[in-house]
Parts: sequence; C-alpha cells; structure tokens
Amino acid sequence: MSRAPDILDTISTRTAAGEPFALATVVRTVAATAAKAGAKAVILPDGTISEGWIGGGCARAAVLKAARDALADGRPRLVSVQPPDALDQQGVKGGDEQAGVRFATNMCPSQGSMDIFIEPVLPRPQVVICGSSPVAVAVAGLARRAGFAVTVCAPAAEQAAFGEADKRIEGFALPVDEAGARYVVVSTQGRGDEAALLAALAVDVDYVAFVGSRRKAETLKATLAQRGVAAARLAKLKAPAGLDLGAITPDEIAISIVAEIVAVRRGKHSRGPAP
Repeated sequence: MSRAPDILDTISTRTAAGEPFALATVVRTVAATAAKAGAKAVILPDGTISEGWIGGGCARAAVLKAARDALADGRPRLVSVQPPDALDQQGVKGGDEQAGVRFATNMCPSQGSMDIFIEPVLPRPQVVICGSSPVAVAVAGLARRAGFAVTVCAPAAEQAAFGEADKRIEGFALPVDEAGARYVVVSTQGRGDEAALLAALAVDVDYVAFVGSRRKAETLKATLAQRGVAAARLAKLKAPAGLDLGAITPDEIAISIVAEIVAVRRGKHSRGPAP
C-alpha cells in the first residue's frame, strides 16, 4: 500500500519539474494560533494551497496575497499577522510594510499572532540561444557556468556545435509561454537572422539581443517592420548585444552578453536597446 505524498515530496516533485510555487513557513507564533512554528504550505501561482497547512482563515488571505506577489517579483516576504491591539501598539495597521515586514490584521477570536516567511521557488532562469556561431557556443557554456538553464535553438545540422544543453529545439520555434525568466540571444551569423529574430520577438521574454553590428540590426529591424512586427516589439531588441567592454573575441563577446543578462536579471541594467 503506497503512502500519501507529504509536503516534502510535493516540494521535490515541483522543483524537479521546474514548476513555480511559493513555500510558506510559520516561523513564530504568540498566544493561541491554529498553526504552530514549523508548519508549512505549498502555494501555487493561482493562489491555491497544494499541500500543507498554515492555519485557518485568520492568516490565509494575507499569506496567499503575499505568495502571489512573491511569485510575481521573485522576492521573499515576511508576513506578520497580529490582532488590532498589537498593531496599534506598534503604530502600524494591516497592509503596512516596515523594515521588510508586511503586517496583516488577525480578526479571529484567538487574537494570537503569527509570522510567516514566504519564499518563491521559481524555475532556473533560462538563456535561449538562437544560432550556432562561435559567440553562441561561447554564450551557452558561460551561461551554464553562471547558473542559467540553456536552451539551444538551431537547425539539426548545427546542433553538434554545442556541448551540454538543458533543452534543444531544432530551428527557431520558441515556446510561447514558459515559467521563469527567459533571456534570448540571437547569434546566427547570417544563417537565419530574420527567422530567428521573428521567433524571438514573437514571444514575451525578459531580454532579447542580437549579436551583430548596429547597422545590420537596423537593416533587419526595417525588414521585420515591413513584415508586420510591431514597433513596440522591435524597440525591445538590444543590438549590439552585450555590455560595452571593448570585446573582440567570441569568448570576450560572450562575457559581455552574459554580464548584461545578469545585470538585467538583477535590475541593474536597462532591457532596452543601446543608446
């Protein structure tokens, strides 16, 4: 007879499958509360609790909202659910945030307090490489070492240029919707530039860049505009790709591109085209 899956099984299964969720953990309770310190729950992006328990309705709404917010921006939250008198003593009210703590009002008869830490668990950020140029191969290797999942998009005959990859796509048919952040680098070196850019600009991603000269990029953008690609989409294209490091060799260019992706991911660099 098989046992029912517990919360650790759920966490392991969803993490391995790359499915996003938030893990809520009760870290402190004061006075009477339904849940005790250490209680956990797995919360899905739609706000449902998949597994576990963190108490009744007193904390549920605040925790679910914080979980949705955490999944949206990738940042953990600490929610402190307290009765009105306790909040008044601290000079705060439900919905306020101070020093990284979001306060919520406990209107239940128990009048207890509980603090819940909410951690978003998101798929590894993904670098999608279109093309098999020397720069593309160098970006793939460097991105994997930097902790990114790597998807290689290239014709079947060109796939052998790459070593390890988390996912391979023959051609440039990028999935429309995938969980987690995606950063697309088009480095086709003249072999399918237009097709790769059409595919990259047709999906919503966090960053899309073209490896090539600014003049070539402008020519391609004009062609794509004639083919009906919206101006707002074209404005998202970063060309030339990468930070201006004075890079010359494929490895140096790859460093500049991965550095730019890291900067975008950490909110330290614009996603738009180079000035």
